[in-house]
Order: sequence, then C-alpha cells, then structure tokens
Amino acid sequence: MNRIDRLTAILIQLQGKKIVKAAEISERFNISLRTVYRDVKALQEAGVPIGAEAGTGYYIVDGYHLPPVMFSKEEAGALLTGEKLMEQFGDHSSRKQFGFAMEKIRSVLRGSEKDFLESLDENIVVQRNYGPVEEDNFPNRFLSDLQHALGHQQVVNMEYFSFQEEVATRREAEPIGIFHDGSNWHLIAWCRLRQGYRDFRVDRIRKLSLTSSYYKKDKRISLQEYLEQRRSAAPEKTLLVKIAVDKELRRYMRNQLYYFGLMDEAINGDKIELTFLTSGLHYLARYLIMYTNGVNILEPEALKDTMREMITELKDHYLM
Repeated sequence: MNRIDRLTAILIQLQGKKIVKAAEISERFNISLRTVYRDVKALQEAGVPIGAEAGTGYYIVDGYHLPPVMFSKEEAGALLTGEKLMEQFGDHSSRKQFGFAMEKIRSVLRGSEKDFLESLDENIVVQRNYGPVEEDNFPNRFLSDLQHALGHQQVVNMEYFSFQEEVATRREAEPIGIFHDGSNWHLIAWCRLRQGYRDFRVDRIRKLSLTSSYYKKDKRISLQEYLEQRRSAAPEKTLLVKIAVDKELRRYMRNQLYYFGLMDEAINGDKIELTFLTSGLHYLARYLIMYTNGVNILEPEALKDTMREMITELKDHYLM
C-alpha cells in the first residue's frame, strides 16, 4: 500500500471509532509507531482536525467527515457476503437497516463494481438449518432490541425458556454483549434473578422488552473478559481419549471433532489417531457410536465400557 492510500485508510479508521490508539493503526498497517506519528502529522498538516489524548489515542473532531469513498470489487464482494449472512442470521430490523446501508454503498460504486456485484448476487447463498418461519417466530427476532440495550446500558425484561429446567422464567438482565457461536446467537448478561452472569440463547427468548432502568457499564465485566474467563475455566475433571479412524472417515468428521475436545491427530499407516481431552465420556460416546466399526478406541477402557452399555441398550430396545 502506498502512502496516499494508507493516509486515506487511516483517516477512515479514525472516523470509525471515537478513539483510535496508535498501536491499533500500527498493527493494522504493519508499520512502526514512528511512521504512525508521521502519518497523523501529515493528515493534520493537510487540514484534517485530528486531536490527541495522551495515553489514550487519536480522535476526529466532531463535525468532520470524509466525503464518500469508492470501494474495490473485493470490498464490495465482502459486503455482499455480509448482506447474505445478515439475511439469514439477523432479525427483521437488522436485515432492513443493513439493506438500507447496502443501498447507500451501491450508490457510490462505479459501473464496473455494480456489474460485478450483480453477477455475484445470484451466486452466493447462505443456507440456514431451519425451514421458513414466520417473522414473529424468527429465532433471532430480538437482536435489534438487544443492540439498543447494549448501546444505552439499558436493562431488559425477558421471558426465557431453559431446556435444562424445562420451564419459562421471567428475567431482568443487564446485557454485556452478544456473540454468534455454533449457529446460534448468545446474549451474555448479568441476571438479576440469579445474581450472576448467564449465557442466554437468543432463540430461546420468548418475549423481550426494554425497561426504563439503566445500569452502570463499569460495574460489569466486558464481553471479552467473560469469554476469556470461560475459556480459561478448566472442567472439574478431564480425561485423555485416543481413538483411531480410517482416513476416509476422518474426512466426513470434519471440524465437528473440535467440539468434543480434539487436541491432536497423527497419521499411523492407513489410520488417523485422534487425541481428545474431554470431561464427558458419555457425550463423546454418543457422537462416536454413529460411526459404528469405523472407530477403534485405543484408550481409556472406560470409553469402551460406555460404548458397550449404549450398544446393549440399543439392542434391548429394538429387539424387545
């Protein structure tokens, strides 16, 4: 990237956030901090009102905006892919607003970029795991409300159905973030009923409303802190599991194995040996049993015993 393009990109980055640290600019463009300082100074000398807070970062003075910029074909294609994803994984409001944003983006594209986007439009499809549903029953229909609550630190009142307890309960919660994982949106919030942080599946929220109560953001941990704590929290008891599968069978297993604690895999002749660290043999056994004799359990013996018990239960069930 030449310097002119980099200066323009830095200006766009500054407009995208309230405060941008020099280290963020350095990391994004793979340049030294010294180069960052020179680039920012060059923008200031060109008349761009960039302010700086010691120890915090740079900011654009309110009221200044860069005129509309042109997008490359690759950038336009990436935005179109995002629109396709939003159509399937957003709610009505977020899909609508994203559509408006895409209209504005299309309006500033050159003719060749518009043609390129139109040729891609019919050839990119994002499929969902569920069939057509009514908007009132859409599994993520509260995403826009949750975004509003997050942006304003607003308490939400919701009716939540827990599959574990098999009951719907009324909750007041202070949202700290939403994230997408395993084909589902999750809301992480401080639950006033349980007096602790909870992970709520958004598709299990039956009703939701914004209350007139607000909470102080600095009294709660961030979404990143919550996720890091969850990642570092070790299970109470973990077991090492080793199995061997045919190479062809491993191809069909794909990335699903990582959900069960896959740590390592090694080729051994015509087999692939897989090593897991898991806290639930029964859970892993239920997954492996679908591959029948294509799986050879190397250790532990307890997993073999669990598989035998399941096979006996199936035999008794179907031969009754």
